Amino acid sequence: MPQKQYLPEGIFISTEENNSYISSLSGLAKAMEEGTILEGRAIVCDSSHNLIVDLNGISGIIPRNEAAIGISDGTTREIAIISRVGRPVCFKVSGIPFSNGRPQVMLSRRAAQEEAVDYFLTHISAGDILNARVTHLEPFGAFVDIGCGITSLIGIENISVSRISHPSERFEVGQDIFAVVLAKDPALRRLSLTHRELLGTWAENASNFSAGETVRGIVRGKEDYGIFVELTPNLSGLAEKKDDLREGQPVSVFIKSIIPERMKIKLLIIDSFDGPSPHTPLTYYINGSHIDRWVYTPPNCLSKTVETVF
Repeated sequence: MPQKQYLPEGIFISTEENNSYISSLSGLAKAMEEGTILEGRAIVCDSSHNLIVDLNGISGIIPRNEAAIGISDGTTREIAIISRVGRPVCFKVSGIPFSNGRPQVMLSRRAAQEEAVDYFLTHISAGDILNARVTHLEPFGAFVDIGCGITSLIGIENISVSRISHPSERFEVGQDIFAVVLAKDPALRRLSLTHRELLGTWAENASNFSAGETVRGIVRGKEDYGIFVELTPNLSGLAEKKDDLREGQPVSVFIKSIIPERMKIKLLIIDSFDGPSPHTPLTYYINGSHIDRWVYTPPNCLSKTVETVF
């Protein structure tokens, strides 16, 4: 994917390349000279909110104002520092001064983030596909790390075609996913993302099913005229109305018919099950690192065209 050098925090930490730099003072000095972005694990946030980072037995210091973009001007809250303890952090080596005859390795996470944001705003365009890692979930969407701890939002309406009531029904914190750049805002220095365009069109998803099969599904919507049942994150069918079902409930369904020209799948609910519904595995339909246009609607369909133009 296009932002290979700016990966979500935690992906680079265990690599041989990262370890070759942080295993010695000479390696850290080389990284400082080259401007290389590295990763280590934050082990302490001291009383002044400086982060102490373990560099294979060497301690590095990220001063409070260097812990994240926005800390110095108050636009980023202190919890953004505290919550990094126990987690990987990216950084650039800013200096290795000596104090009382001992070296101090000074680090800057903010510098790494500023470099990553500059790259995204300069080189990334709408339609580009990025690696991302889910950082936290809110009712309105999922925040993901697109590189160096820079977070972007995937609105709940852009997570999948099959509707969900909360992003936790689709994602888990720490999950690695792909996302597509929906727009970029140079003034606010941020990207907005979408996800559903990578989960396949109606036809691609429907090709995995045949009339006459009985398969598992998840209840996603209850209407007066029937029950919407998710077969995949980007494909739902309609079953007859049943009052004893709840949204999010696992069910087994018989596929009565698949009708591409109407973009419909008719279902019959065979059984329902108690307990939470498992996450439906994500299958990505990706061909390259960029998409210009995504058309969900099958060819020759009489229904309204559903598409995204980037």
